[in-house]
Amino acid sequence: MTLKALAALTLISALAVPAHAQQMVFTSWGGTTQDAQTEHWAAPFSEATGTTVVQDGPTDYGKIRAMVEAGATNWDVVDVEYDWALQAGEAGLLEPLDFDIIDRDVLDPRFVSDHAVGSFYYSFVLGWNPAQFPDAQPATLADLFDTEAFPGNRTFYKWSAPGVIEAALLADGVAAGDLYPLDLDRAFAKLDMIKGDIIWWEGGAQSQQLLASGEAPVGLFWNGRLAALEAEGMPVGISWDQNITAADALVVPKGAPNRDAAMAFIAAATGAQPQADFAAATGYAPINTGSADLMEADLRATLPDAQTAVQVNADMAYWAANRDEIGNRWYAWQAE
Repeated sequence: MTLKALAALTLISALAVPAHAQQMVFTSWGGTTQDAQTEHWAAPFSEATGTTVVQDGPTDYGKIRAMVEAGATNWDVVDVEYDWALQAGEAGLLEPLDFDIIDRDVLDPRFVSDHAVGSFYYSFVLGWNPAQFPDAQPATLADLFDTEAFPGNRTFYKWSAPGVIEAALLADGVAAGDLYPLDLDRAFAKLDMIKGDIIWWEGGAQSQQLLASGEAPVGLFWNGRLAALEAEGMPVGISWDQNITAADALVVPKGAPNRDAAMAFIAAATGAQPQADFAAATGYAPINTGSADLMEADLRATLPDAQTAVQVNADMAYWAANRDEIGNRWYAWQAE
């Protein structure tokens, strides 16, 4: 056992003593993802420590900032987008993480910073409803923009430009290694080609409904949402070619009232087995590099971390530095 793992176990054991039992608040996005976080992270943590984990949500960045600036933080651990976490850490909105408790050495280094560690990572993938394409099937991001060969509405995530901008550039022929800095004029010109055919999804459940109904028979999806449809028995077309990675992260807002419990919770949630269990339940990839060995080979093959040979890593540091500027243009373009 590493010294860091031993330290985490020591803290968790201490918290398990009834005199130290307490309550902390975990905030996430809701839906099936938070259900899985509750089942595979919060419930075992509560059982081991005696700490009640209260679920709250959805994650709200404006609320985090308002809490911190007012000195009235009441969220302890929050699941956020990783680029926002990098930005918020620089802005002083987050507590530095205690890496004497959290073992960063076993975590995917792409998703670790002084103020955040990955919660899970996912891929934006091309997905389609095979029933709507009885002849040729889409296969590449370029096909997503080809409305003649593959007619019908397209669907993209409304609230976040990361992933969609990269997909537009890749579809237009930009090599993965040449994506950054993003050529926004070129990306928006590509999106203009299909703007009238786009139906925006605002949450994962809506993306599934649009695909299953055929209202938008092809689009860019979180891979876990397509895995969930397959698990329910629906035939789904999925292309991992140029799948675009992004991640959620676990952070502790500045002034969190239960900081020690928050650090212990993050240490537990990013452990190999909890990460493996969460991945099995959601189809998203684990952050702990030891989790893959705890999963069946057939399951591992369906996760983003088995698709690295054709994977494009979104540059989260670039997005953190440019998130607001690009976001303003993104929403203004949608409103035009």
